[in-house]
Amino acid sequence: MADVLDQHQLRLTALHLPAPHEPVRWVATSELLDPGPFLEGSELLLTTGLETKGWRSEWDAYVGRLVEVCVAALGIGTGLTHARPPRSLVTACERHGLNLIEVPRGTTFVAISRQTAQLLEESEAKASRAGFELQRRLTAAATRPDPTVSILNTLARLLSGAACTLSTTGEVLAGPFGPESLPIDQIVVEIERIRRHGLRAAASVAGVAVQPLGLTGRPSAYLAALVPGPPTDGSRSAVTTAAALLSLIAQQERSRTESRRLLHAKVLQSLVEGDPGTAQLLLEIEPAGSRLAATIRMIRAAGTVQQLDDARSQLDSLGVVTAGDAELSAAAPADRAERVARQLVGSGLLVGLGETTTLADARTSHYTAGIALTQATEAVPYVPWEGILGEGLLTLIAPETAAAFASSLLGGLDLVQLTTLRSFLRHHGAVLKVADDLGIHRNTARNRLSAIETTIGGSLDDPQLRATAWLAIQALPRRSTPS
Repeated sequence: MADVLDQHQLRLTALHLPAPHEPVRWVATSELLDPGPFLEGSELLLTTGLETKGWRSEWDAYVGRLVEVCVAALGIGTGLTHARPPRSLVTACERHGLNLIEVPRGTTFVAISRQTAQLLEESEAKASRAGFELQRRLTAAATRPDPTVSILNTLARLLSGAACTLSTTGEVLAGPFGPESLPIDQIVVEIERIRRHGLRAAASVAGVAVQPLGLTGRPSAYLAALVPGPPTDGSRSAVTTAAALLSLIAQQERSRTESRRLLHAKVLQSLVEGDPGTAQLLLEIEPAGSRLAATIRMIRAAGTVQQLDDARSQLDSLGVVTAGDAELSAAAPADRAERVARQLVGSGLLVGLGETTTLADARTSHYTAGIALTQATEAVPYVPWEGILGEGLLTLIAPETAAAFASSLLGGLDLVQLTTLRSFLRHHGAVLKVADDLGIHRNTARNRLSAIETTIGGSLDDPQLRATAWLAIQALPRRSTPS
């Protein structure tokens, strides 16, 4: 509005100007008592007040209706209906906070429309040039050695605000840059809210524009840019351009990531197949030339596709070799494996950790990690192999299956026979110790054991039967298990 008033050839006078920077989108002329239905907002409305002669209190309702449709300013033409601006009109504009200007008799409404149109055209041309300059500077930043950091720095300076990129799980990847601070916690909450909508979802929180980065599939990261004050076409263009450039960079990185993951899948396949030499040779193809540790622990994890993809990204950043889509496998250095496994649990995955082995025996660690993973549940999401060893083999068998097997093998024995069998197994087949333990004669002990062999159909001198019988006793329903 201030720009229109600065056109001195129009000889406009500001009667009340509470919002000199109010944007003017067009000039409208109307003598209707309620022009609101015919307006779109941000107009400079011109009127001679043809139908308002003698108005006093009516001005308040008229101005109120204009404010409701967001008119930028009211221009009252004097010298026709009103010799000078009505005092009650000025009071109404002061009350409602509406810009009010006087249009003198010698200034035509057409002249105001033409001059405003010219100002709008010049403003658009200026904005276009500014937009091109923003794009040029951001594009130039993308050609520098660290393009992501360069783009974020340039964007923050252009906005006089701040900018950073965040991962899909809310970790800051680069930045923040710029003179202002970013409300990271609020941004993370917003990312979580819009994340399921993929590349289509952008958001704004606390003056921060949040844009997904990527060209296809799920977003690979998010751009957060603080725009101090009301957003302008220039600031919107800057954020949009930066997001587009960062998306191209992200797509290039995604392609490199996919190639690296294919390579890592071959590395793990070679390890599991017992060929650590090939695995190391494949890793040397990578630019970083990474190598596997001499002793490792394999990790196997299960979860949703999104959880697994996020987990692979986390492990990639830690330099851990990973593979798998439906189930994640990873070869972690033995001294870091437990920490890595617990980090995956924190991402919502079920995790099994294999035993410590050399590279040549990685297959064993992979196998034991798989067994550990089968024991992981929502209640106990992390199971290391040593935990299974501590609890015994029965932890690997479903309770219902174990109980059914035990009942089939030992179901024909009464409680006295079960007690005798347990004592025999506990004392490693020493009949005299069984007799002493139970307080019976040794011949009685031998007779009981002979009857037990007849019932279960095998010799207790057979180590396999002894081991099986011991496991079966542990798996019997508690009411049938002797003390």
